[in-house]
Amino acid sequence: MKYGYARVSTVGQEIQGQLKLLEIEGCNKIYSERFTGTKIDRPQFQELLSILSEGDTLVVTKLDRFARSTVEGIQTIKRLFERGVKVHILNIGIVEDTPTGRLIFNILSSFAEFERDMIVERTQEGKVIARQRKDFREGRPNKFSKKQIDHALNLLKSHSYNEVENMTGISKSTLIRAKRKQASKYI
Repeated sequence: MKYGYARVSTVGQEIQGQLKLLEIEGCNKIYSERFTGTKIDRPQFQELLSILSEGDTLVVTKLDRFARSTVEGIQTIKRLFERGVKVHILNIGIVEDTPTGRLIFNILSSFAEFERDMIVERTQEGKVIARQRKDFREGRPNKFSKKQIDHALNLLKSHSYNEVENMTGISKSTLIRAKRKQASKYI
């Protein structure tokens, strides 16, 4: 039987492209999840690995969907080969249980891990450069301006939290935090 596996790391990423490729490849059953590839305990992937048996084929669209570290990839491939499971990585081809097949997989896994490490390094360098700017603020930008928050806090004088939330769209928890912050200024 042919099993497909699709994974995206973040909520913003789309999984539909991977699912379509796996369907085109003729996978009988497709497992998918939104889970970071840096974690080994991906539940759907672990479930899929547990049901694969001799003669089955595991299909993934790209190497980085299969494993994010060379060591994990090599160990997983070895266990699958020992059970007689074939592995097909669509952007590479079928990984064969031969010395050459294992060598090519190991080399490509190393490159995938290197590429991921370089992305992390460049991201960290970018953050260091950004922190040098005077207007830099860590984290997500505020959803509401100071003027909007102040207006909502004024409304709280004559309305309940739920009423103000319905009028302004500013959540009760945000209003409580803003109220505490405002109160701490006067202490």
